[in-house]
Amino acid sequence: MGSKRNLKIKAVIFDMDNTLFDFVEAKIRACKAVCNHINQKDERKLLNYFLRNMHNLEGHDNIADYLRDKGVYSDDLFNECCRIYEEVKLDTIKPYPGVKKVLETLKRVGLKLAVVTDALNGNAVKRLKKAGLIDYFNVIVSADMTGRRKPEPDSILLALNKLGVRPEEAILVGDSLRRDIEAGKKLGMVTIYAAYGDRNFFEITKGVADYIIYRAEKILSVIGLNS
Repeated sequence: MGSKRNLKIKAVIFDMDNTLFDFVEAKIRACKAVCNHINQKDERKLLNYFLRNMHNLEGHDNIADYLRDKGVYSDDLFNECCRIYEEVKLDTIKPYPGVKKVLETLKRVGLKLAVVTDALNGNAVKRLKKAGLIDYFNVIVSADMTGRRKPEPDSILLALNKLGVRPEEAILVGDSLRRDIEAGKKLGMVTIYAAYGDRNFFEITKGVADYIIYRAEKILSVIGLNS
């Protein structure tokens, strides 16, 4: 895009989990806390319960199944484990290095910012608040607002509409080549693959991004802003 900012670009749309912060690490630590509570040392096994179905990554029934398979299930223990899981997961969330600087710079030069996530709205708001990022975004679009998950374009199109920009006037930043990059490319957006956060377990097909970055600050140089 050259050394000067491309004036055609009016907005940047970000995926949330593993693009703005390491959500997988938060889940691992939450699983570890649950396992410690029941005197187990196999948090990766509990994590695998959550990974059985990409559309049920946060379902508490995964904890219930784990406890049953361990032969220790009770309603009280289940409820306590769910509380521990949610508290530790949220408490662990913090932005990747450089993310706040990037968002501050983009806002300062007048770009509109949005988050498009497959998380539910309540969870998205909680995570963005905990990370100290929510105030940077003009728009937050979650899967429950459209009933469709990425790579279906509905959530991205809703964000573009709320921002008042056309696809070709926006950049999409995400850690998933399939859900984020392919979706953005199909809409005619400039795409940035956040390789630093790619910890995807379900990738089958992979798109090709316009840009690949290995640290968040590189977003600024892609747009033509000095980092």
